Amino acid sequence: MAGSGSRPVGFDPTVPNIARMYDYYLGGKDNYEADRRRAQEAMRADPTLLTCIRENRAFLGRAVRYLAGQGVDQFLDIGTGLPTQQNVHQIAQSVNPGARVVYVDYDEQVVAHARALLAADTGTTTIVQADLRRPRDILEHSETRRLLDFDRPIAVLVVATLHFVPDSDGPAQIMAELRDALAPGSHLALTHASADGMPDLVARVVEVYRKTNAPGTPRTAEQITALFGDFELLEPGLVWAPLWRPERPVDPAEAIRTWFYAGVARKP
Repeated sequence: MAGSGSRPVGFDPTVPNIARMYDYYLGGKDNYEADRRRAQEAMRADPTLLTCIRENRAFLGRAVRYLAGQGVDQFLDIGTGLPTQQNVHQIAQSVNPGARVVYVDYDEQVVAHARALLAADTGTTTIVQADLRRPRDILEHSETRRLLDFDRPIAVLVVATLHFVPDSDGPAQIMAELRDALAPGSHLALTHASADGMPDLVARVVEVYRKTNAPGTPRTAEQITALFGDFELLEPGLVWAPLWRPERPVDPAEAIRTWFYAGVARKP
């Protein structure tokens, strides 16, 4: 599992942090021994976990390229995690140099790294420190409003993040508030961990994540589909991440091992 969705508890390098673990999975350097140990434990629980993480990241790239190619030029990436290669603004702006991107994360380390990365930006990209659980803080933030025009279509990206929001925090209500703020023609792209295909394997990984700063809550395809509300899912619908508009042939029997559902939907 990836993302950066739990509430901040202060910087403590001895507590495994999901954003830094994700950085480790992707080959980054912004992680500590506690993160590496827990990530290695997760990889022992699921020997194909790195493939799962990379397929999730690959979906993000395909979705952003597709949306930018359809004329979407505003992106709100919530739970962005530590910067890596081929970030959303780089992908979107490779299609449309004028595309605007607002990153959102609660984690101070993530925000500091992103600000350093964006220091030379020309004004089309920014990062907001806020918590997905308080969507109004995101939607009304001065930086969000400076870059994004909510009277025009926006693509909201919530990738590998919502499974870190427990039922008690109301993920359905959070997503409804985000959807309601968007203009017609906007899109929602998300991925979400699920035990539908590999229940025993996912249960082992979830157990590892219980010992991090953000335990995970896998959900079923039906529960995840409900997070799109009345948005219209684009073809091929909600599918295992490698099966969403792949750029190469994909074996469905292998795709299920990714155990991340993925989908993109449009507001009528």
